[in-house]
Amino acid sequence: MRGLFVTATDTGVGKTVVSAALLAAMVAAGERVRAFKPAVTGLEDEAEIAARGEWPPDHELLGTVAGMNPEDVAPLRYGPAVSPHLAAQLAGEPIEPERLLAAATATREPGETLIVEGVGGLLVPFREDYSVCDLAVALGLPVLIAARPGLGTINHTLLTLRAARAAGLDVRAVVLTPWPERPSVMESSNRETIARVGAVEVELLAHVHGPTSSHLAHAGEALPWRRWLAAESLP
Repeated sequence: MRGLFVTATDTGVGKTVVSAALLAAMVAAGERVRAFKPAVTGLEDEAEIAARGEWPPDHELLGTVAGMNPEDVAPLRYGPAVSPHLAAQLAGEPIEPERLLAAATATREPGETLIVEGVGGLLVPFREDYSVCDLAVALGLPVLIAARPGLGTINHTLLTLRAARAAGLDVRAVVLTPWPERPSVMESSNRETIARVGAVEVELLAHVHGPTSSHLAHAGEALPWRRWLAAESLP
């Protein structure tokens, strides 16, 4: 399966923007793409809606960029802004891993590149015995880790990297976002420290000025996604 799995150090750190930027850049380059996000929460939460501003919900943004129906992007959609396992409990519909795996590859055509955006971080549970990390392992896609550039990111990123590698995931890179035009000494040091201590490639995604495909594609083209996709044989 050709694609990338985008996870993050936490919720709200830019994982959706990274995923959408990758999709938009690929589409602009003539790639056939498919987007998948197993679950979306907070669709009816007033604070979440206000925080998004002009940006649409995650599945709608990914669907627009990928040319898909938003409901096909995210099979599970919940109103409360809570972890998917709790959202499913509140809805009275336990999440079945088999359903997630089937939805991730449903109607996928040969030659398509699949971009999967996780939910929160790797250890977020869909149910008590099945996490985002388990889904990533089952799909077998190379992983990108979206992370903040500022204070606290070293610990969060290295912990996520350790968890990913312990599960046998192939981490291609960490993407710090939004990367400022004039990074501070701390932000530059964070980038260098994560790369050195984590022995990982660290790329940068600048601030995206709006949720349009053109803005997203412009930002995403700065990421070496072609190399990430072509590096299937790398250790």
